[in-house]
Amino acid sequence: MADQFAEKLFAELSALPEVEAIALGGSRAGEVYDEKSDYDVYLYCTAPVAEEVRREILSFYCKYMEIGNHFWEYEDNCTLQNGVDIDILYRSLDDFINDVASVVEDCRPRNGYTTCMWHNLRTCKILYDRDGRLAAAKERFDVPYPPLLRERIIDRNRKLLRDSLPAYETQIAKAVKRGDLVSVNHRTAAFLESYFDILFALNSQTHPGEKRLVQLCEKQCALLPDRFEENLDRLFADLFIRTDRVPEDAGRMLDELEKILQRD
Repeated sequence: MADQFAEKLFAELSALPEVEAIALGGSRAGEVYDEKSDYDVYLYCTAPVAEEVRREILSFYCKYMEIGNHFWEYEDNCTLQNGVDIDILYRSLDDFINDVASVVEDCRPRNGYTTCMWHNLRTCKILYDRDGRLAAAKERFDVPYPPLLRERIIDRNRKLLRDSLPAYETQIAKAVKRGDLVSVNHRTAAFLESYFDILFALNSQTHPGEKRLVQLCEKQCALLPDRFEENLDRLFADLFIRTDRVPEDAGRMLDELEKILQRD
């Protein structure tokens, strides 16, 4: 959770009239963290909070601030006075709920990371909830993994990996043949996004995001391809040293994945 210094910051932020809920995510929302762990904080707002208001509040608690970054979500990226980084993300709760509903209730798959926001909601710690709407959303989406969603994630990402004309396996092979290392890297990253999306869906597990995916798969997923970690290690070892081997590495991973999907 948060230390007393951070708790005072959250109390100030919760007093803003635009803020209807605050949640803590990442490692701080769980049990495995230490005093140096970063803060991932989500502010659900009914209207934008003026940058000058945020800057005034954060300047007391932070020794470094980047206000209003919008590389992914709209956020303030800061370093607290104690040296711990804090990312404060500003969201509309209605938009967030609609996004999660499109996945959980409408069973709409994505190109990788399909259930990340659902995972974010399920695992966050609510620090403030003025009207109880965030808690209600957690309860609404505290449901078993929909079988139709599982099926659609696997089907969509399976086609992206191998079973379509623009499949990543084909794109990787073409990039290697061109000697285009930037494209090899880019397509391999996309390949892994769909690969891991299938693995978490196959095991009816929500996708935890970008970090420690191999370890989390081994911990949470009973169904994994044979030589799962070995094949990943071979892919990474070859990626920029023996790039000519990468298509074979990716193909081997997909062969093992197909075996487990066919057994399912």
